[in-house]
Amino acid sequence: MSSNEVARPARRAAKWSEPTDREAEVAARVGELHDIDFPAMAMVSNVYRVANAVRARVEREVLGVDSLSWTGFTALFVLWVWGPQETRHLAEECGVTKGTLTGVLTTLEKRGWVVRRPHADDGRLVVVSMTAAGRRVIRRVFPLFNRQESAVADALTGRERQELTRLLRKVLAHVEGEGSSAEAEA
Repeated sequence: MSSNEVARPARRAAKWSEPTDREAEVAARVGELHDIDFPAMAMVSNVYRVANAVRARVEREVLGVDSLSWTGFTALFVLWVWGPQETRHLAEECGVTKGTLTGVLTTLEKRGWVVRRPHADDGRLVVVSMTAAGRRVIRRVFPLFNRQESAVADALTGRERQELTRLLRKVLAHVEGEGSSAEAEA
């Protein structure tokens, strides 16, 4: 490595059940600080890293074929499953701002996959609907998307999948304020 190159920490541990080199380096750096909850930091960091890795893989191997972004796919999926949506609700379901959703919808609309129209009762609101062409796209893409989900989940046994799903739902309920952690255990 030349003197101008920056060292990148190793991403993987020798064994998946042990902290990665990156986690150990972070712990060494922030260890001088008091009251740092390293297990919590590792948990949240790993959830984030897994989500990003899965997203990158699915965008590269499935969505990229149609030049479809993760948010574009999510919007089509929400409209497919739950039908027409006000933009504010669709943005919330997609996990983006209304401003971000506007750009995504412009792309989807140009492709003929969605249409926007004023709300019937309140002209200030916009309702987004999927077109027949959009339904064809999501019906073709979703099974490919789900195959990637299955490939990711193959690292776990059926019981481990159920347990991870349960634990993630528990954390999500806690983060979203839907009850205390004691209530979520029930």
